[in-house]
Amino acid sequence: MKQLKVIISGGGTGGHIFPAIAIANELKMLVPDADILFVGALGKMEMEKIPAAGYKIIGVSIAGLQRRLTLSNLKLPFLIIRSLLKTRKIVNEFKPDVVVGTGGYASGPVLRAAGSKQIPMLLQEQNSHAGITNKLLSKKASKICVAYEGMERFFPKEKLVLTGNPIRQDFDNVKKRRAEAINFFKLDAEKKTILVIGGSLGARVINESIGEGLKLLTDHHIQLIWQTGKTYYPTAQIQVRAFENKNLYALDFITRMDLAYAAADIVISRAGASSVSELCNIGTPAILVPSPNVAEDHQTMNAMALVNKNAAILVKDKNASADLIKKALQLLEDKNLQVTLSNNISKMAYRNSANVIAKEVLKLAGYKLE
Repeated sequence: MKQLKVIISGGGTGGHIFPAIAIANELKMLVPDADILFVGALGKMEMEKIPAAGYKIIGVSIAGLQRRLTLSNLKLPFLIIRSLLKTRKIVNEFKPDVVVGTGGYASGPVLRAAGSKQIPMLLQEQNSHAGITNKLLSKKASKICVAYEGMERFFPKEKLVLTGNPIRQDFDNVKKRRAEAINFFKLDAEKKTILVIGGSLGARVINESIGEGLKLLTDHHIQLIWQTGKTYYPTAQIQVRAFENKNLYALDFITRMDLAYAAADIVISRAGASSVSELCNIGTPAILVPSPNVAEDHQTMNAMALVNKNAAILVKDKNASADLIKKALQLLEDKNLQVTLSNNISKMAYRNSANVIAKEVLKLAGYKLE
């Protein structure tokens, strides 16, 4: 049988990158000699994270449309034309059996190039409200893997496969690694711990709310693992330094997210699709603060899918400064609510999503597992 060749494109944020890596890892487990090439946007975090995961990536010059009038919008048509020409060349030279798109700036040109060559395409839509790019690409897609029910509002029903979102493979049974996690982060096993993740790039409102509430957390003997993103990190370092020996840890990026989840009693998070899927699989009680600065307000829709089933607590971005720390302390004091949220969020998990998607990729490639 000839070697399986797959192009995967997705990036810009961890929410597009980590599902792409999970799918690639699963393909490698199923077909060890598969040749997998990533295509990403130059200057974005995938250019660092994909090679770190052991895969080759080619970068293209592409950016998104800014919602305000900027000079970068004037350059966009030229970037699009250049990216279309480059991705067409990549597809022609690599000759993939299947192209997979997990979202992000680069996935549009790559999938358009694949569609023009009649190469099978699989889209992976992570959110409960489909993005514009995926809606446009769905016309030529062979399969569309989705994480929420009711996605026929956006896509042809016959193409849909309900798979859930792939999560990082090291997240299985993290709660059994609590002792290892406590040791890794140098925490006190007797104290309660909050994990704050504003997304891979950070979240200004969450960061500012946490920064303002550090004294209240220490007054209640609460420990903190705080992923700030690069922009807020210098400020957060100064803020936590004022509370030395109080087990408040600010990090620009958490490399051992599995252990961060293992240590946490509750999680404060944005409501990006990957974060929500991780929380469902891990089952940790969560407070979600959806970003209002995303297309079609899809993070609020992601959050409400949980909130409506009493599986998470919602704090609106505009209310975070006044309410976030207060809600976190209330949740830490309410063991019954923690159990309810944990049980309900766990029921919403899809297991083995990466494996299900990888097998759909193999079907499109006409590759039969022995």
